[in-house]
Amino acid sequence: MNTLHSASGPVDRTVVVTRVAEHQWHALEDDQVVGRGEAVRRPDGRLFVGVDSWHEPVFRKLAAAMLAELPRPLFTVVDEGDDDLTAAWLVAGFSIGRRERGYVLPTDPRVSGLASVGPPSGVRIVPAGAADTDALRALDSVIRAEIAATVGWQTMPVEVLHRPHGILAEDLPKFVVAAQGTEYVGLVRLVTATRQPRIGLLAVRADHRRRGIARALLAHVLGDLHVRGTAAAWAEINEANTAAAALVEGAAARHTSTNLELVHQ
Repeated sequence: MNTLHSASGPVDRTVVVTRVAEHQWHALEDDQVVGRGEAVRRPDGRLFVGVDSWHEPVFRKLAAAMLAELPRPLFTVVDEGDDDLTAAWLVAGFSIGRRERGYVLPTDPRVSGLASVGPPSGVRIVPAGAADTDALRALDSVIRAEIAATVGWQTMPVEVLHRPHGILAEDLPKFVVAAQGTEYVGLVRLVTATRQPRIGLLAVRADHRRRGIARALLAHVLGDLHVRGTAAAWAEINEANTAAAALVEGAAARHTSTNLELVHQ
């Protein structure tokens, strides 16, 4: 929930903001709810806020009340094309933390150009649900350590959790893996429980990059979705991750939106 409607008309100064639950606020005017605020603790531990209001003054009152009562840092996400909402959060003290580019990826290999793409010599693709749990956890641990030591977890999609105990057995159906011998060297995480399948993470061990493994994993996942009758998948990529953007754009992905992640320190 994060909406600033463009209705006109005066807003009575008697609007009162009340905290109605631990993470919920209401703006009341003559006992009528004229705006709502909400804070959500996401799985990675970060606290995201949102405001739904018809009037900018109500938005400001709700935002001010929430900021006065919540710990820092706080985050919110807005569509880069929504100038009014972006400006409202910037006035409230938020700043741009990062940009996420949203892509629609065609699954048809004749469209993506991935029909003839396979893994490099000595590497095989382990399909979703067939990975060895221990080997996958070992790869997950290496990749997470590499991310933490380089770009940092703040650049990762929110659903890529930093689990203290690694990947759980119920997560296995979400992972397709690239294996070399008995070692796993790359993975892609695909969530299919939503209307449009979502690629949440595609990563290859640092010592196995630039061999075409990431492209082979992408080809496998998209090809499998195509066989199952799914026309497109979705991915969000940090604008700073030029390698990932080049990978999906090279597979005919279409950039459809850009979200701003705003932060208040």
